[in-house]
Amino acid sequence: MLLTGRTAVISGAASKRGIGRATAELFAEHGARVAVLDLDAEAAQEAAAALPKVGHGEHIGVRCDVADRASCEAASVATIGAFGAINILINNAGITQPVKTLDITGKDWERIVSVNMTGVLHLSQAFIPNMRDNGGGSIACMSSVSAQRGGGIFGGPHYSAAKAGVLGLAKAMAREFGPVGIRVNSVTPGLIQTDITGDKLTPEMRVDILKGIPLNRLGEARDVANIYLFLASDLSAYVTGAVLDVNGGMLIH
Repeated sequence: MLLTGRTAVISGAASKRGIGRATAELFAEHGARVAVLDLDAEAAQEAAAALPKVGHGEHIGVRCDVADRASCEAASVATIGAFGAINILINNAGITQPVKTLDITGKDWERIVSVNMTGVLHLSQAFIPNMRDNGGGSIACMSSVSAQRGGGIFGGPHYSAAKAGVLGLAKAMAREFGPVGIRVNSVTPGLIQTDITGDKLTPEMRVDILKGIPLNRLGEARDVANIYLFLASDLSAYVTGAVLDVNGGMLIH
């Protein structure tokens, strides 16, 4: 097991078909004690209760609105109070909206950017001091292939912009906090089958999309969770400021 005895905080991890939930399950399977953070407090607690048990304490579910700095601070206080030292932070929470450039309203822009990019800053600010004071740790941030290719299938330009901002923020944090033992990396998934895609993907769309994916399949939440596991573990001990593609070859660059 790669994470025995460690503690991990994962945002947006309550949805049953989501990447965050798959990551929480995988981390627990590898021995990590997990804090499931989610906007839905009850769902977060239920998700935590369903995770595989570990030997160094119970998993917990905590309400957290990543777009609200005070909520992130409250979540950190609750989690640190329960766990003590935090070793791993997965900035996974995100939302999308399929609109065109000229249709993006100020409210749309603020909502998408605040959750997908500003939320990474808020949660990192809330947990980095604890990591710094306890010998370091690993932070992984959710970006997207849409940040690299200039648009996705289910996300508008504001989503691409926010996810591109995550890449720059993560690299800057990697440079700043590397000297105190904190590694910061990003993950850029392609089209992953989760609740976000839901029923939006028609059979015709699926056939067309697969033509552009060399591995000839859509991604699963576990595919991304496996990369998060790599970044959280000592297997990536000399990796920071990196961007790891998980897209089946949809974008090769």
